[in-house]
Amino acid sequence: MENAIQTNFKCSKCSHRTCRTKEVAMTGSGLSKLLDIQHNHFLFVSCMNCGYVEVYNPDVLEGKKGQLSSILDILFG
Repeated sequence: MENAIQTNFKCSKCSHRTCRTKEVAMTGSGLSKLLDIQHNHFLFVSCMNCGYVEVYNPDVLEGKKGQLSSILDILFG
């Protein structure tokens, strides 16, 4: 997915075509925050020219994951 984003990237601020992507995992609220379970994953895409950053949810881009893979992600991070 990251390759597809880099291939099709066009900065909405300066129209530059190169970017860097980074996957970031974060905790939610409540019990997951207390137990430090990082089940929220996002892709941060930054323009190599101006530094503007766009945030994407890979679950939305790929279609939602099944419950089994979500549980495995929580257990094995």
